[in-house]
Amino acid sequence: MEQFLQQMVNGISLGSIYALIALGYTMVYGIIKLINFAHGDVYMIGAYIGFAATTYGHLGFFPALLLSMGLCSILGIVIEKVAYKPLRESSRIAVLITAIGVSLLLEYVMMFFVGAEVRSYPKVLTNKMFHIGNVVINTQQIYILFTAIILMILLQFIVQKTKTGKAMRAVSIDKDAAQLMGIKVDKTISYTFALGSALAGAAGILVGLYYNSIDPLMGIMPGLKAFVAAVFGGIGSIPGAMIGGLAIGIMETFVSGYGYSMYRDAAVFVFLILILLFKPSGLLGKNTREKV
Repeated sequence: MEQFLQQMVNGISLGSIYALIALGYTMVYGIIKLINFAHGDVYMIGAYIGFAATTYGHLGFFPALLLSMGLCSILGIVIEKVAYKPLRESSRIAVLITAIGVSLLLEYVMMFFVGAEVRSYPKVLTNKMFHIGNVVINTQQIYILFTAIILMILLQFIVQKTKTGKAMRAVSIDKDAAQLMGIKVDKTISYTFALGSALAGAAGILVGLYYNSIDPLMGIMPGLKAFVAAVFGGIGSIPGAMIGGLAIGIMETFVSGYGYSMYRDAAVFVFLILILLFKPSGLLGKNTREKV
């Protein structure tokens, strides 16, 4: 039972990070029906911004977190304006290939500037341990969980209660009707990319603290796992992305914790295949009909 509870704690910490990345996927898809595969690399850049802020700027955790979120939101807007906006009326496959191209561009531009070697993340938080029976919780896990919860609540507030959030929901339902009602669609789409990229930047710092290492290719696998989380929760659903991220994190830590760490990535993608076979709309997603 102690091992089960310990893996649950570890899984919730990791799942919180996946949930933050998955939120960016699901928000962008909800607005413009685009799977933004460059999103995982925005998260990687967020990790490097946090690394530079804490190592060279000697900033604390929260200032570095805000800086990473701010710069990643600007990066998200630039990517949308330069790479995706000109292709908005193109076929989905053209936009998807562009997203993969942007992903590779971000990876290798970052590799050109910072090198390909793995870097150790600085210790910006105390690593105090708390024991509840035989279950160990450290301060890093507490910071990760609370930061993720606060950001998710803030996102829900923005989407549900603010004027911009209402515009985002309107555009996701019917872009043309929203434009006729006076909503600035381009501005709303840019704002969505900014929000999603800011959450990815926050996840980058949190994963640096969690694994204590970063590299220019670190965004590939977590990005794909966050995509699985978004599909499981119902891509386009914000609560679904949160639930999906936690579920994937818990599943991965249980597979690793019970002696099958070599198969933890495979388990996630087997899970994706099962989702697509039995419930392709996801946990909270809605089935949509397309006229042919």
